[in-house]
Amino acid sequence: MKKLLFTGTILAVVLVVIGLTGCTSLPAVLAPGVISDKNVSADTASVVYTNQQSGIWISGTGTVTVTPDIVNLNLGVRSQEITVAAAQAKAATAMSQIMSVLKANNVADKDIQTLQFSISPVYSYDNKIMQSTIIGYSVSNIVNVKIRNLNNVGKIIDAVANAGGDLVVINSISFAVDNPDQYYSQARTAAMNDAKAKAQQLADLGGVTLGKPVYISESSVSPTSSVSYATRDAASGASVPTTSISAGEADITINVQVVYSIG
Repeated sequence: MKKLLFTGTILAVVLVVIGLTGCTSLPAVLAPGVISDKNVSADTASVVYTNQQSGIWISGTGTVTVTPDIVNLNLGVRSQEITVAAAQAKAATAMSQIMSVLKANNVADKDIQTLQFSISPVYSYDNKIMQSTIIGYSVSNIVNVKIRNLNNVGKIIDAVANAGGDLVVINSISFAVDNPDQYYSQARTAAMNDAKAKAQQLADLGGVTLGKPVYISESSVSPTSSVSYATRDAASGASVPTTSISAGEADITINVQVVYSIG
């Protein structure tokens, strides 16, 4: 009698579990990047979403070639003297002269941004006593200058070099596009078309029907290019031509990773 009662209890528990399972929707197993706040039935999940190894995984690339319309100059001054006050005074004077040159060439205040200002000791290591001692101080003031008229770049570089003298620092020159959104949109369209064409070919070769994208990921490559600059030799007295700067062309590239379901 006890054995029959125990068996009946187990059967009742099993029936309760089955009943609860039948009334509860199963969450779908989503592909990476797919987020759902709704419960999906097990049957729907098996059709729409499967594990991460299913479907057609493909990459696409879209590139648009553009002509840069902005130049970013990373420039400033760096001075070194025995005292902080002397180093700072020389750096401030040289930087003031550079700022005057930039304003004279119609560079707006909003297009000049300080990137670095530092005051640091300069050490010298004595091998005899095996010890470092402070021999002076270095002051550095670096700004990023955005030049919107590319025809003035060479002239501004030369004027800055003359104004800053021996303290001038020109670290880099890079080109950019002021409003790249339209080009990114074009590159994105091309990347998705590229991915779909590749996926369709794979589906045809595999004898399956290409479904809808269930996962899309994007990465972009910004258009950048740089030009080196050689400091003019002002002491030579020779007539030095204006520094020549060419913007050339740059590529805006969008890469996408797409997962298509198989119908």
